[in-house]
Amino acid sequence: MAGLPPSPPPGAHPGLIVPVLRYRDARAMIDWLCQSFGFEIHALYEDEQGRVGHAELTYGDELIMLSSVLETPFSRHMVQPDEVGGRETISIYVVVPNADLHYSRAKAAGATILIEIKDEDYGGRGFTCRDPEGHIWSFGTYDPWGD
Repeated sequence: MAGLPPSPPPGAHPGLIVPVLRYRDARAMIDWLCQSFGFEIHALYEDEQGRVGHAELTYGDELIMLSSVLETPFSRHMVQPDEVGGRETISIYVVVPNADLHYSRAKAAGATILIEIKDEDYGGRGFTCRDPEGHIWSFGTYDPWGD
């Protein structure tokens, strides 16, 4: 069909959506996200000053990317949550097998709970929290793809 892009190369993931976050102390937040939320480091690139230029963290088969807050053409369009009164225009939802266990782990690690764990009307069980640098995360058992 005319006008459509060519087929992706083998191994590509067309339609893959990857959240990207920036942190002032990205290295510390990587450790916190791994310890508190169960992420694992997939890739980590730091400069000579120890700033994270790019990192990839996985949770199961899913991935997020993050970096330190650096002066780049992209960063001119971004602000950190504390610069806008702790508000966000986007949050991340992560499907977890056991929301209660995940809630306990996040709370024990110091996540600020914004919405307590509860059963949802649309199915599943979940909660919403803020990480130490203010980004908002929701975790729950509701899987929009269903089983």
